[in-house]
Amino acid sequence: MVVARVVFALHLALVTPAFAAEEEKAISPPAYLDDRSDPQSLVRSLYNAVNRREYARARSYFSTAPAKTFAKFTEGYAGTQFVDIVVGKPVADGAAGSIFYLLPVAIRATSFDGVESAFAGCYTLRQVNPQAQEPPYRPLGIEKGGLKPMGAPGRLAGLLPESCEGRAAEPPTVAELAGRAAVLFRAGRREVCGQADELKPFTTGGEPEIHELKFKYAHEGPEDPERKAVLFRFSCGLYAYNVSEVYYVANQYGEIQEVAFSEPELDIEYVDDTNSTVKSMKVIGYSATPVLVNSVFDPKSGTISSFSKWRGIADAFSAGAWAFRDGRFVLISYVVDAAYDEREEPVDVLNLETTP
Repeated sequence: MVVARVVFALHLALVTPAFAAEEEKAISPPAYLDDRSDPQSLVRSLYNAVNRREYARARSYFSTAPAKTFAKFTEGYAGTQFVDIVVGKPVADGAAGSIFYLLPVAIRATSFDGVESAFAGCYTLRQVNPQAQEPPYRPLGIEKGGLKPMGAPGRLAGLLPESCEGRAAEPPTVAELAGRAAVLFRAGRREVCGQADELKPFTTGGEPEIHELKFKYAHEGPEDPERKAVLFRFSCGLYAYNVSEVYYVANQYGEIQEVAFSEPELDIEYVDDTNSTVKSMKVIGYSATPVLVNSVFDPKSGTISSFSKWRGIADAFSAGAWAFRDGRFVLISYVVDAAYDEREEPVDVLNLETTP
């Protein structure tokens, strides 16, 4: 249906002149514009891309995927000839390294057969603190939209919400976070995790294992509400008798980070070249790894455990456990059986299993 396609397009396409709530008609083709410096300029650039039929560029203005695939994204514009838009003044709200903007928007879309539809509401945009970022850089982007049908199009300025003041920016859904985590996984771990044919689904858009976490910071008391986080577990590598995994955690503000797991660096000395008897083993430091081996997450204890086989079943291995505390995973135990003697005789390297 043409109207259905127009409605879908309305929820994807935003545009605005800077600052003032004045209406702008799409010109075909408009001059190229790509400005991500503020919410108004960003949605104006999005509108510019839509009306130039540059849908890959239009898609790039969204920090949260507006459609499951790029094909679905472009299909949403199939019946839309152009979109007119007015915007009001954005409201800014800072939270944990990010600034969220709520932008009043009114839109009128005209289909190729002349049907007009109007929508209005508030859109959420997010800017992660540029000074706190590491590559790849994440610019200001559109998180989600909240437009509702407004009946007869009429004059757009009359449909524009006066303000989004007092309307809290809704946190992203778990599904939206999973999509963003998948993008980070594919971009950051393609070379490490994309070598085995068995794991192609995970490197081309496979679904992660998802767990919702609840916690409190150490300084918070019983009267403080529980905080929430989401854990994403991606399969990474498949080997003779080991598999590997990568984890990401999203906090309550929608910020996603790859988990780095602390583990000890060991200096192991053997009695002879058979490596069947350990002469000495000592910790010489600690490092961090983003990849665990044969790891599982236990929702009951909130702990991730790993078991890395060095050569074969019932032979040398190392195993660790990391507990979720203060919004991050902390190493609480690590055991090693360094002797290649076909017996399991692990030695404690670190044991802090008692949770405070």
